[in-house]
Amino acid sequence: MSIIRIDEVEYELDLLTEEAKAQLLSVQHTDQKIIELQRDLAIAQTARASYASALRELLGHGEDAPLTAPGGFQVRH
Repeated sequence: MSIIRIDEVEYELDLLTEEAKAQLLSVQHTDQKIIELQRDLAIAQTARASYASALRELLGHGEDAPLTAPGGFQVRH
């Protein structure tokens, strides 16, 4: 018998309705997707910082120049 805690209340999984079980699965799936997206965002932010650092070095600003927030680089055509 599995127990799930929601808002500090424990529920027996076997006693939930099929609709409640489906919603629970959707919440769990969404939580997993959020974790994956947060990981992907961290990877992208790390890559961006590395690219920005390399660009500053190439432009002669040095690695120690402050790293601006995303959007700090503007390309004009």
